[in-house]
Amino acid sequence: MPTISIPAHQLPVSHTPDVVVLGGGAAGIAAAIAAARNGVDTLLIEQRGYLGGMGTAALVPAFCPYTDGEKPVIRGIGLELLEKMKQAAGADFMSKYKDWLNWVPIDVETLKRVYDEEVLGSGANILFHTVADQVLLDGDRISGLVISNKSGRSVVQAKLYIDASGDADLAALSGVPFQSGGEQGELQPGTMCYVVTGADQARFEQFLEETGEHKQLVNTVTQAQQNGDLPEGRKRISGMAWITESIVGFNFGHIFGIDGTNAEDLSRAAIEGRKLIDTQIRFLRKYVPGFEHIRLVHSGDQVGIRETRRIEGDYTLVVEDFLAMRTFEDDIARNSYFIDIHLANADSTMTIKHLPKGESHGVPYRCMLPKGKSNLIVAGRAVSSDRPVQGSLRVMPNCFAMGQAAGVAASIANTGGGFREVPIAELQRKLVEQGAWLGEHPGQADEIQPVAAGAVTFEKEC
Repeated sequence: MPTISIPAHQLPVSHTPDVVVLGGGAAGIAAAIAAARNGVDTLLIEQRGYLGGMGTAALVPAFCPYTDGEKPVIRGIGLELLEKMKQAAGADFMSKYKDWLNWVPIDVETLKRVYDEEVLGSGANILFHTVADQVLLDGDRISGLVISNKSGRSVVQAKLYIDASGDADLAALSGVPFQSGGEQGELQPGTMCYVVTGADQARFEQFLEETGEHKQLVNTVTQAQQNGDLPEGRKRISGMAWITESIVGFNFGHIFGIDGTNAEDLSRAAIEGRKLIDTQIRFLRKYVPGFEHIRLVHSGDQVGIRETRRIEGDYTLVVEDFLAMRTFEDDIARNSYFIDIHLANADSTMTIKHLPKGESHGVPYRCMLPKGKSNLIVAGRAVSSDRPVQGSLRVMPNCFAMGQAAGVAASIANTGGGFREVPIAELQRKLVEQGAWLGEHPGQADEIQPVAAGAVTFEKEC
């Protein structure tokens, strides 16, 4: 690619907070709230004009489970925000989903407002419509972040930096090593989610009862693919969430070969995604009773991305840790969501692995600490893990938990030193005091037995 030199020029220093959080998705929201609540001057930078990440920009229709099937393992700020959305969504929504902690539908516009109120209410500041395009380094420390927005280019200087971009953008700009995708570079596909109105929930549920179909509509999707009314690929609807009795959010189908860190790929995915939605709307009207009169009211601002970079950190969480349900001395969260790696192309299968009901594994603080940087921490789906574990950690409830840990860690590190100097016992104590759940015995690592060779088996589905 040809290059050109740009003359050096002076940039103003526009902000000097204690902590900068880059990215306003689930991890960044929780990180900003946690840091600010613990008395730290915090600035949250987000590229869009609202918070929520994949849950609002990509219209992911529901929150993944907060529980291990028996009890909530994601608590603290993440659970608090879920309950705030349910309360703010109105009496009908609350009465229907009051006791739900798994697969709660997302009321997008309500959630945007809740996020605004909770982040600002914590004392954190928000800077929307802003991207970071350069990092200034001083040895192993970040000394500044160059941002761009309608006001121009400027520098943000902070003591500590939290990368909650989902794609490890800040870490990558800082030179942190990372992996991406599988052994051949394959990445999970994207999905263009959307919301329709005009559905009839009672008629749809009657159809399911009369035919024995599940709401994933396996037989119906297969029939439509055989008839040429749907493209080949996954033979089921990934997710359908009823916001009201007539408004439904869909996570349906895949767009293959998309790298979420590549602007050309994202552009192609947006175009292909809107075209695929039109095909799916026609399918729903034709094949699914209760959807004859639906209309599209909202498609994602961008395609939903499941996987991009994974940093190299002080510890890499691996599938053996997941299968052994391991507990670490430096746990800052627990995870019970299943390994969920979507098919890389239309001819392949999905990889799935569930933990036993009531069980979870620990998420160690070290997997958020990127190699070579002392005042940077990463929270969310880009933490240091192997690919199977990333397929489990990547969901929003887990990102809330990791974000809260990063924000509390920043409040401790703000008194001096970097993130590696944070006393683990103090971090765990504060997290528990502030509502997080770290298992029955935080800080006590398991005597772990290695998983036998060949014992790592997964379920497959189309």
